Amino acid sequence: MNDNKSFWEKVAFIYTKFMHKNNSTYDDICSIINQYLDESMNVLELACGTGQLSKSLYNKVDNYVATDFSLKMIQHAKKDHPQITFSVADATNLHYKDQTFDVVIISNALHIMPYPDVALKEISRVLKPNGLIIAPTFVYEANYNKLQIWFLEKAGFHTFHKWSRMEYIQYISSFGFNEIESQLLKGSPLDECIYIGRKDTI
Repeated sequence: MNDNKSFWEKVAFIYTKFMHKNNSTYDDICSIINQYLDESMNVLELACGTGQLSKSLYNKVDNYVATDFSLKMIQHAKKDHPQITFSVADATNLHYKDQTFDVVIISNALHIMPYPDVALKEISRVLKPNGLIIAPTFVYEANYNKLQIWFLEKAGFHTFHKWSRMEYIQYISSFGFNEIESQLLKGSPLDECIYIGRKDTI
């Protein structure tokens, strides 16, 4: 099944410029995330792209590892932000030990994964008891730009899951996470739902 990887490899060199229109949204996301980080934490970021969130978050914690499944995305991230630890990793098959991280961040990725269930199970596995998942993701509210999404899909971008905000919240929570906070933020080409939840230890 198409997993979008070839698409992201092709667009890695323009991804940062393409997402420039979302800079204010990323600033808002980072502002929210920063409220949940402290200098004692070990943090894993999945689907980091070229480091849009990483550059604002890495120095807030004790250890920050940013990963993406696209080698070319990671190459651009390393070039732009050499002070950050970047590596290639598949969110559905993580090589980290159980209960390694205090926080796992996965941004704008679950909706474009064919098997997000597997990724969420892996996130739960590598999170410590009471660890946090922070998952901003584009969602399909009633007012989204259908024509713009159509053009993106024609260009090779593929969305496997088109959740509304409430569907997205319910979906993540069903994997044993207790919602702490969620907000809907204006974004392009879609609005963003930022979900923050705590791993259920029961």
